[in-house]
Amino acid sequence: MLLFHRQYSGEGPSLIILHGLFGQQGNWATQAKDLSDSFAVYGLDARNHGQSPHADTMSYAEMADDVRQTLDSLGIEKALFIGHSMGGKTAMQFALNWPERVSKLLLVDIAPVSYMSGPDRVLSALMNLNLESISSRQQADEQLHKDIPEKGIRDFLLTNLRRDGDGYTWRMNLQAISACYTELRAGMRMQEAFNGETLFVKGEHSDYLMPAYRDQTLRFFPKAQIKVIPGSGHWVHSEKPAQFLKIARDFLLA
Repeated sequence: MLLFHRQYSGEGPSLIILHGLFGQQGNWATQAKDLSDSFAVYGLDARNHGQSPHADTMSYAEMADDVRQTLDSLGIEKALFIGHSMGGKTAMQFALNWPERVSKLLLVDIAPVSYMSGPDRVLSALMNLNLESISSRQQADEQLHKDIPEKGIRDFLLTNLRRDGDGYTWRMNLQAISACYTELRAGMRMQEAFNGETLFVKGEHSDYLMPAYRDQTLRFFPKAQIKVIPGSGHWVHSEKPAQFLKIARDFLLA
């Protein structure tokens, strides 16, 4: 599947940015524009997200192959990668499948492990939101507030809401995301380890990168390093943008 992409004008090595669950490439526009002074930056929308096509399935094997097909269509043989959360796992799977096409991996607050699968409060809140009953973004925000009290998370999610005639629809394919949620929590599939340079960036207050995951992470990525950004959570790149961009530049340009 060819994915929607945006190229941020820049020269230098190709840099691919892959967003997380419920996101879209535009969520990374600030970082992409900043990095475009050193790289040819491409933001990709994952399947069932943003402006990319919808599909009934979305395993990491499929999403990694979507990236491969998209890079082929752009004539990009090898690239640097930044991936956050779900996008990080997609980047990991791409690197494990096609290591010769990856210069460096920067993975934001995610590990190559299976996470406990169960009800997700964000997904449940989005699925329970009755779009037919709302006539404004403010009403949608008010309905989501009960289950998602964090304004920053609600603002992030509501970037997916679009006007459709007299009502609203989601850009993302919530039905497919819900049906595939267990797969999205799954770990990586490995035939051989990725021996390239790999940096994991952890939000201090997030539990997506824990010491218990160290051994499994090193089996997949033997050269893995980790940096922790103080005072940040899962959306570390938007919560602490200056600190994140410095770490990203130092790693990608080294």
